[in-house]
Amino acid sequence: MLFSQYARIVTFAANNRLPAMYAAREAVELGGPVSYGVNLPDLSRATATYLDRILKGAKPAELPIQQPTKLELVINLKTAKTLGLSLSPALLTAADEVIE
Repeated sequence: MLFSQYARIVTFAANNRLPAMYAAREAVELGGPVSYGVNLPDLSRATATYLDRILKGAKPAELPIQQPTKLELVINLKTAKTLGLSLSPALLTAADEVIE
């Protein structure tokens, strides 16, 4: 539900100068300062693998439960500076992507 409202949420947070952290990189691409969460394309591929196994006859109850294996940290440096946030070089180095 929130994913479809990211544009409104990011705009609200920016207009009120609220530092916010999001669960999906799409919010950072819309102007949010930071996201840390699953890589949605990787998660979609894993879902497709499960679906393939089910369509080939596997019983869903017998498939193992899996957790996402890749989390990504994305930082929008321009937004962080606008909010007056100072980010350490170590954090910027650890980020999977820094949007400038």
